[in-house]
Amino acid sequence: MKRNFISALLFATASQLAAAPLAETKAVHTRPDPASPAITYLKAGTEPKPLASATADTPAGWMAVELPGPFEGYVENKDLTKGLDVKPGAPIRLEPKVDAGILVTSQKDDKTTITGLRGKWTQVSLEKSLTGYINVGAAPGYVPPIATTPAAAAAPMSPAPVAPTAYGSAIGGQAAPMVDLGDGGSATLPRQFAGRFVSTRRPLTPRRPYDYALNDDAGRRYAYLDTSKLLLTDQIEKYVNHSIVVFGTAKTTVGGKDLVIEVESLQLR
Repeated sequence: MKRNFISALLFATASQLAAAPLAETKAVHTRPDPASPAITYLKAGTEPKPLASATADTPAGWMAVELPGPFEGYVENKDLTKGLDVKPGAPIRLEPKVDAGILVTSQKDDKTTITGLRGKWTQVSLEKSLTGYINVGAAPGYVPPIATTPAAAAAPMSPAPVAPTAYGSAIGGQAAPMVDLGDGGSATLPRQFAGRFVSTRRPLTPRRPYDYALNDDAGRRYAYLDTSKLLLTDQIEKYVNHSIVVFGTAKTTVGGKDLVIEVESLQLR
C-alpha cells in the first residue's frame, strides 16, 4: 500500500512537471546520472511527457521519457556476426571510438540496419524506442558533462520490401519502384543496407570487380554491389548518385578484403 502511494505521488509530480514546457534546453541522458552520455536534447519550450512505467524507479529530480527510434550508433566490426547482425551484449556507441558513450547494449531481438563503415567500426541504425532521463531539478545554466556531441535521432526510413515488384520509371521525384530479380537464393539471410549508389567505372582506369558500389555518408565505399541477378539492368543507371536502400545478402571477396552485397532489390530512400 505504501509503495502504491509513493508511486502515485511520483507519477502525479512527474505529470505536473510534464505540463510545463522546459524553460531551457535539456539533455536526455542514458541514465538518471548527469555524468552519463546524452542521447539527444529537448529544446526550450518542449513539453516532455513522463514514462509512467519508469516513474516509480526514477530518482528524485529526474524524469524518465520514451524516445522513439531509429537511432544512429556504432559497433566494432568484431561485434558483428557472419550474418552482419550485432551480437547480443555488444555496446552500441554514440561515436566510432572505444571511449565514446554507450547508447545501448544490444539485445537479441534488436533490429539494426548497416548504414556505413568507419574503419574498424560499423555504423548502424537501431529501430527501437529507448528510455531517456531528463534532469528536471538542475540549476539554471546546467551543462551535461559529455565529451562529444551526441548523435541525433535519424528520420524514420522506409524499409525495402522483401518481395520485389516489377520495375517502373521514377516520375516527378517519387521513389522509384523496386527492380525485379532472379531467383535470389542464398545460404545466408538477406538484410537491408543504406547508402549512396555509385558507379565504379572510370575512364582510362582498370575496371573494378563490380560496376557499382555503395558509399557511406562521407563518400567512402563500404561495399561493392553485385547486380547480376537483377533484370532490366539497363535501367539501373537511374539510381547512380542517389541515396538508396538495398535488400540483399552480404559476403566477402575471396581475399576477405572487400564486402560484396548480392542485390535482390533496391529503391530510393
